[in-house]
Order: sequence, then C-alpha cells, then structure tokens
Amino acid sequence: MSNFSKKNCGLVISAAVAASALIAGAANAQASKESEVVRSVGADTLVEQVQLRPSAVAQNVTSVSQLSDVRPTDWAFTALQSLVERYGCIAGYPDRTFRGKQATSRYEFAAGLNACLDKINEIISAGLADKVSKEDLATLQKLQEEFAAELATLRGRVDALDAKVAKLEAQQFSTTTKLRGEAVMALAGATDGVGAPFDKTNTIFSYRVRLNLDTSFTGKDLLRTRLQASNTPNIGPSLNNGTNSWNANRLSFESGRSDNSFEVNRLYYRFPIGESITAYIAPIGAPEDVISPLNPLESDSQATISRFGKYSPLIRIASGGGASGLAIAGLKFKFSDKVDLELAYTASNAGSATGQGGLSGGDTKIAAQFVFKPADVLTLGVGYANAYTVGNSLGSGLNVDSIGASAANAAGISGIRSNTVVGSLVWDITKKFTFNTWGAWTFADTTGATTASTTFTSWMAALSGKDLFTEGDLAAIMFGQPLLRTNVGGVAQGSANTPYHLEALYRFRVSKNISITPGVFFVFNQNSSSANGTATVGVIRTTFSF
Repeated sequence: MSNFSKKNCGLVISAAVAASALIAGAANAQASKESEVVRSVGADTLVEQVQLRPSAVAQNVTSVSQLSDVRPTDWAFTALQSLVERYGCIAGYPDRTFRGKQATSRYEFAAGLNACLDKINEIISAGLADKVSKEDLATLQKLQEEFAAELATLRGRVDALDAKVAKLEAQQFSTTTKLRGEAVMALAGATDGVGAPFDKTNTIFSYRVRLNLDTSFTGKDLLRTRLQASNTPNIGPSLNNGTNSWNANRLSFESGRSDNSFEVNRLYYRFPIGESITAYIAPIGAPEDVISPLNPLESDSQATISRFGKYSPLIRIASGGGASGLAIAGLKFKFSDKVDLELAYTASNAGSATGQGGLSGGDTKIAAQFVFKPADVLTLGVGYANAYTVGNSLGSGLNVDSIGASAANAAGISGIRSNTVVGSLVWDITKKFTFNTWGAWTFADTTGATTASTTFTSWMAALSGKDLFTEGDLAAIMFGQPLLRTNVGGVAQGSANTPYHLEALYRFRVSKNISITPGVFFVFNQNSSSANGTATVGVIRTTFSF
C-alpha cells in the first residue's frame, strides 16, 4: 500500500490537508468544514484517476515554503508545516501548488491518511518512535477505525492492480514493440461486356494478411516492420488478352501476386530531429509514408476498393519497388499547426547491385508537397515530383501511362523523364460529410533514340459520409478521370477516348474489429478506348483488425 500512496499522493492532497489538521489537533471544527467529503466518488473512480491523470504526479516537498499557494496566514498552515517537516507525508502537484481548498472524497481522504500511516510506520521501524507524539498516535488510531472500510477497499483495489500489472509485464510481447494485425478477405469479379474470350474474370475469393511490428525506443520514434502474405492478383489481364497493360480496373488491396508468398512488405524508421522536423528512411517503403495522400478514402482495407481511388500520380508515378523493393528517404518540416512541407526521394530496386537498380540506376523520383490548413475543416495541398522511369512507362499502374507510339518507335524509348504537378483539397463540410478532390498534370519526355513528349492529365472528386446510420459506417461515391494522354509531340500518339471512373461503396461496422464493405466501380473507355468497353468490378470486402 505504501507504493500506492507514494505514487498518488498528488491526487489526494486535499485529504492530506484534512488529515494534517486532525492529527495536529488544530481548528477541529474548521477542519471538518474544509474536508467535507464528496461521497459520489468511489474507489473505482479513484483508481481510474490514478491510471488516467498523469498530470497529477506527486512532487515531494521538504519544506512548506515550497508550496506556492500556502501562506502563513492559512488556518491549517501550522498543521501542514508539522506534517511536512516532522513526517514528510505531504506532496504537491507538479506546478508546486497544494490546492488545499479542493473538495475530497472519503477514498481520497483515506489514501492521504494511509500516506501518513506509512511514513509514521517507517519512523517507528527505524527506532525513532520518540519522534511520534502519543496524541498523534491516538488520533491516527481513531482515523484508522473511522476509515477502516475505505482503507481496506483501497488496499484490495491496489493489490488487484499490482497483480494485473505483474501479469501484463510477464505476458507482454515486448517492452518496446506493439503487434498490430489486419486480415482482408474479399469476393471480387469483373466484366467489360465486349465479348469472349477476354470479357470477364472468374469470381475470386482472395485474401491479404498484414502484421505490423511497431517499435519505439524513445516514445517519439517508430521502427515499423510489416509482414505480408496474399493471393489477391491484378485482375486487369483477365479483361485484356492476358497481358498486364491494362491497369484501370485493379483492386485497391491487391498484392499483384497469387502465390501466397510471405514477404517483408515494409521496413522503415521514422524519428524526430528537434521539435519541427521528422526524418524517414526505408530500404522497403512507400511514398505515402512521407507524402500525405490528402485523401480520406485512401485506406485499401477500410475505404476505396479501387487502385485509382487511393492515390494521385504524385504518389503513384515511379512507385514500383522492382525486385528488391522501393527505398525512400524523406523529411517533414512542421512550420506551424497550419503549414507543413514534405520531401521524399525514392529509388526502385534499390537493393540490386547490378543492372537497372541501386539508388540511381532504376526508377527514381524526387517529390515535394506543401500542405496548408487555413481552417480546421479545410486542408489544401500542392505537390511536385520530378521522376525518371526506365522504359516506356511512368511506373504508376494507372490506366495507360506509356508514351503513345508505334511498336517501332517505342523500341527506341529507353526511359521517360517526367514532371508532375498535383493540387489537392479536403473539405469537412459537416462533422459527417467530407468532400475531397485532386487534379494532376504530368509533362513527360522520352530519352533514347525516339523523341516524343506527352502531357498526361488526371483528376478525381469524392463525397463521403461517416456514421450515417451507426457509428463506424462509411458511405462514399467517387468520380474521376484516370491518366489521359493529351498535347502530344514528336512521334507520340494521343488517347483515342477519355476514360472515366465511377465508384460507390458502403462500409458496415460489424464490431470494433470487423467491417464489411460492399462496393462497385465502373471504368468507361478503359485503356482510353471505347472499343474496350466499360469494365464493371464488384467487391465484397471483409476486414478484421486486431
């Protein structure tokens, strides 16, 4: 019980004032008035306060002069001085105040009394019984009898807490690491209605499991190790003669592989530099860990069901990891509560010692985003990315992201240098409804024997509502344009038709840890051609979080 009183004396200082007055025998009537109990607070409440009020950590004092709000003219000053200097069983709040006029409950009074009992027991055990007056001992005995029930209850509660803490310490996974998991199971199928043999997919039942090991060494840093296994494929080839050139109908939660491979999907370390800078370094990372998506529907397990619905080209371009993963270095500057600057450098296949890999031999990108929050309900973002991607592709996995050229001309393209500008907006219309949008322009030029240039445009707008019928539910509708080739130059060819994307979903929260999201999205003029029909993709996704 002594540990309880030492740690939490700051919570019960009002009780200590009353105890001090009674023990010293000073101004008994007035002390009774000042220590009038608030009986509505029970032992359970006190224990909750002990656990949840870190600001009330006790500060031991050796002199009553250390308590800034105690004056020699106070009626209990002498009694308080006696307890501080003779018994040392008084503590103040962290700001060195005593707050003696606060009301107190019987349980708080009992805890303050117990603090003095412990101190006096220590004095007697040390062979200094003569330091304790008989009058004080007699008063303490009466108080013990008066508050016997409260003292017993407190001891029982604290003993139970001690047992729980010991059990948690013995069974915890790690003192520095937390384990978080997520499992996605989904039914999905697609069709474009063009005709056999490549006009529809099988109805698939697939999964993705992730385990995040989040480690913090200082309480402000984060080392994340993500383990993943999945069999959710890219369903695009099923609608296009078996090739991978169509990306507009891909699922948000796909892993791109169907072999149940177990892999390290993320490994990064994030840490503060001073008060306003956060650094990020990852041998296996993702741009969105540094560059904020500014999309309330970006979650691939709880929100959007399509790949297009997650991120803008600012994040998507040059984001493929290659054989050895995407390495990232980043910085976030927080200039104020309203202004942030985010910087990132990415390199695909960074772990490869030969060929198109390493830190500069494969796809690379330098990205920056300025985030401005002029009001609590409004967030604006302006981003820029300079990228180089190997071959005739932007490496985005979004619709058609190649320079349009004949087969002969495409063979002469060794890479694409691109500059992308993106503007984003998130507006919380009400507490339930949010509107968000982004627009992107990508200016691309080829490298190699073939000279060509293209401007790509893309945009998306969405309206979402949360907690519409029950807490945790989410409804959303999205409409946008996937990447479209315009303003071509050299031997480049423009897009035949403009593609559009329409998506709707509703997430039902079954429990705190389980949600079910049925949804559907349509891709009109997929692959930027009306001849390819309209893809219809239906999904029922169930997500388990633990």
